[in-house]
Amino acid sequence: MAKPLTIYNSLSRGKEVFEPLIPGKTGLYVCGPTVYSNAHLGHARPAVTFDLLYRYLLHLGYKVRYVRNITDVGHLENEIEESGEDKIVKKARLEQLEPMEVVQKYLNTFHRNMAQLNTLPPCIEPRASAHIIEQQLLIKRILENGFAYEVNGSVYFDVEKYNTRYRYGILSGRNLEEMVANTRNLEGQEEKKNPFDFALWKKASPGHIMQWPSEWGMGFPGWHLECSAMSMKYLGEVFDIHGGGMDLQFPHHECEIAQSTAASGHSSVRYWMHNNMITINGQKMARSLGNFITLDELFSGNHPLLDSAYSPMTIRFFILQAHYRSTLDFSNEALQSAGKGLERLMKAAALLPKLTASATSTVDIGALEENCREAINDDLNSPILIAHLFDGVRIINQVSEGLASVSAEDLDKLKSIFHTWLFDILGLREENNPAGNSETIRQLVELTLKIRMDAKAKKDWTTSDYIRSELARIGISVKDKKEGCEWEMD
Repeated sequence: MAKPLTIYNSLSRGKEVFEPLIPGKTGLYVCGPTVYSNAHLGHARPAVTFDLLYRYLLHLGYKVRYVRNITDVGHLENEIEESGEDKIVKKARLEQLEPMEVVQKYLNTFHRNMAQLNTLPPCIEPRASAHIIEQQLLIKRILENGFAYEVNGSVYFDVEKYNTRYRYGILSGRNLEEMVANTRNLEGQEEKKNPFDFALWKKASPGHIMQWPSEWGMGFPGWHLECSAMSMKYLGEVFDIHGGGMDLQFPHHECEIAQSTAASGHSSVRYWMHNNMITINGQKMARSLGNFITLDELFSGNHPLLDSAYSPMTIRFFILQAHYRSTLDFSNEALQSAGKGLERLMKAAALLPKLTASATSTVDIGALEENCREAINDDLNSPILIAHLFDGVRIINQVSEGLASVSAEDLDKLKSIFHTWLFDILGLREENNPAGNSETIRQLVELTLKIRMDAKAKKDWTTSDYIRSELARIGISVKDKKEGCEWEMD
């Protein structure tokens, strides 16, 4: 009998058997994106990781409420110092759009990318801007309990006061005394009692676009507050699992724990789960660092770091090949290897309906199902699960080549294993446009644009405009630059 599902709890720093608060039900909250630009490969990792968890919990028979938030206000450029412009407001200014226009534009792209990666949509996807009242009520509770203070229309969390009763740093392992010793006073932070206090509500300057009335004055909520307010609203003051990227452990999730505990007297989350980062040349891939590759660029191959296009399922398989708590380094070689591995699995799955059963089996598949379950129960060990599926691939190929035989009963088991673990739980699927076809499309578009550039050089504007309009008609937008042009598929 397989062991029960165990997950690594970042709070206890160890694996724990998963036992939901309410038998048969699971509350799952995952930090979603701040929607001010296109989703990139780094966003794909938590999406695929917690989609795997969601799918497996559903497979186990749990009724799961999966909540993933959308940050559309309060996320400032300098996260630690809580200074600079709101990321969405800045993008709105640069693109000359309304902030909510920016939000909707990039949220639409995010949803399209998530569908391409075959992630199941969450049950609830709340926006921070739609929960201002809930956030204000949470601030009032924290103030009433003595763990926050108001200064000049802003409200700050009193970390030092909180630490006299609870422990600030319980998740990240930070020590407040060391933080005090190593923290310098920053310009514009004078109204805080301590530099490491964080904003629950920020007073808005007169020109700030996104602001709301409150008893403290016109302002907007702090970035950390939304997740505390919305997770407790939809999952209760205590719920099972909170997930997100490892880069959110501090300060975001640490502050969430402090806020929820200060309001209710106890932590709201029973199991904290964190996926590790995708790196590029050993550095975290992030929008703030400017070293990211968007998902659309990966799918089209239209990026200088890419040797070719990679299909959505190749990207999903690339992520699943590594354990979610390990770092995953981007390279064309790794993606190409993932594509070949995925192709082997899919070819084997496609062979299954064509196999003919024999009276007896000369292969042993008895342990295959149990091995798959044991792997995923061990903290979602997807690479080991995939390794076991490749054991199944070897059996399928042997039977297909006449080197082995399989009984009708064992053939049915093989079909069930691949349907359950490859498609239902790992979430992989056949693609209409695999990477090879995407590469062909890329080459054809590049050739067409070369013909257009030749036409422009000859001042044949009619041909140039015709090619551009026809490409736009089939969903390929072209943007002319000083040197050459860029294109992307809509």
